[in-house]
Amino acid sequence: MQDDSTAESPEAARRRRRGIYLLPNLFTTGGLFAGFYAIVAAMAGHYSIASGAIFVAMLMDGLDGRIARLTRTQSAFGEQYDSIADMVSFGLAPALVIYQWSLHDLNVYGWMWAKVGWLGAFVFVVAGALRLARFNVRVHVVDKRYFQGLPIPSGAGLIAGGVWLGQSFGIGGDTVVVPALAATIVAGLLMVSSIPYYSFKDLNLHGRVPFAYVLVIPLIFVLIALSPPKTLFGAFLIYALSGPVLWVWRIARRRRIARQMEHRKG
Repeated sequence: MQDDSTAESPEAARRRRRGIYLLPNLFTTGGLFAGFYAIVAAMAGHYSIASGAIFVAMLMDGLDGRIARLTRTQSAFGEQYDSIADMVSFGLAPALVIYQWSLHDLNVYGWMWAKVGWLGAFVFVVAGALRLARFNVRVHVVDKRYFQGLPIPSGAGLIAGGVWLGQSFGIGGDTVVVPALAATIVAGLLMVSSIPYYSFKDLNLHGRVPFAYVLVIPLIFVLIALSPPKTLFGAFLIYALSGPVLWVWRIARRRRIARQMEHRKG
């Protein structure tokens, strides 16, 4: 028989269920703050700082989920809060940064091109929203090894990395406005595409690996320390291109196998 003095009252149980887990949501809030600060910094013309803030938000986004799993503090509230924070940090923030840095300079070609500039940024925003919504409703039914479409943090990393790289070389956004517009729209389209991207979720980080693999981690840190904009932009560009390249390769491989099968039957 349970002692009534130690039993939790129904009211206390309801209060506990209404509460939220603090630790993982602190990291989510930190990522949201970084995304908001990226917008503020871009409005003030500090584009390198704005781009760096988006990468800080990306770090926070990677930590909150892992901390929630390690501490067993996952919750439906945390998932929804994380999705909203991602929309600000990886949807709105990079779109506004690239617009302030480059796309608004399309207005020198006339009012029609000025509209093209902010509509291009909006394509990225709405694609990010759709990408998050699709991920949320299909999270339990898709293959965990692959993402369907480019993940929104990777799209944000591609845009922010491009701005940061341009700033590091002293390149003004007005001189690369056409490539910036193309990159923004293409990144948005990749996010809502059905192209599979490897998720790295099936990597066994707890098992034994060859000693040489351990050198990869300090090498990554060295490359980032030497030139953060070059390394980060290069990494996200390669990842963004990996999806279409592997997708085309798989289609070509299936067609080659089908032709071989037909040839053998003939």
